[in-house]
Amino acid sequence: MPVSRDLERIEKINASGRTPAVFVHGLWLLPSSWDRWAAVFDESGFAPLTPGWPDDPETVAEAHAHPEVFAGKSVGQVADHFAELIGRLDRKPVVVGHSFGGLIAQMIAGRGLSAASVAIDPAPFRGVLPLPVSALRAARPVLGNPANFHRAVPLTYDQFRYAFANAVSEEEAKELYETFAVPAPGEPLFQAAVANINPWTEVKVDTLHAERGPLLIISGEKDNTVPWAIAHASYKKQTRNEAAVTEIKELPGRGHALTIDSGWREVADTALAFVKRFAS
Repeated sequence: MPVSRDLERIEKINASGRTPAVFVHGLWLLPSSWDRWAAVFDESGFAPLTPGWPDDPETVAEAHAHPEVFAGKSVGQVADHFAELIGRLDRKPVVVGHSFGGLIAQMIAGRGLSAASVAIDPAPFRGVLPLPVSALRAARPVLGNPANFHRAVPLTYDQFRYAFANAVSEEEAKELYETFAVPAPGEPLFQAAVANINPWTEVKVDTLHAERGPLLIISGEKDNTVPWAIAHASYKKQTRNEAAVTEIKELPGRGHALTIDSGWREVADTALAFVKRFAS
């Protein structure tokens, strides 16, 4: 069920008459990772909404104190959660997602629920075939143990450094780890890993929906978790939608932490420029 904070925010957004901007975080992060983005979009005239995944704690400290709350969250459950929230908005929002949040953003768009979408280093969906070695290594902390399917799995600093913060300095990587990193459910990674051999998978996107809306995929050049091969394969699948604009942009020198590291504003401005072309 939606939390009262989100419902109160939705009520204010509806009263404002502004176009909502919904932000969807990925694994190992919390909604607070979008706080600076929300302020930028707010200043540009959008009404930001930063919901959590079901049962997300408020703070990083709470997340480490009670990691068990993250366990047992599936891709389908999270997508339905965001769809329910968006269904309470009076206007179609723009939707911005990162990593598995980028996958969720595309799923939402594939249901015809968004005015425009930005998927940043998005996790792959059924039909996206490339599987680079770096992506396998980044997912190994979860996929290396089948029991993690039902668990909440934290990353060690070294694992976070490889999967998220490989394109920043050691000092910044440590700061990002301490500030943002939290445990994450293992189930979505297992779902994504077998999506292409499971005909009933939840990890699928209706790329051909007539009301999918404009979509931008942003890829970090140095991303180990979602390398260009995965992002570009997602883009190629999405370009089959002839009813909507589909674009892709690679940002040089950026890793998977591009939404939270010191260069976050470049990414936010890129996303904002795109959605402003299609939604006021």
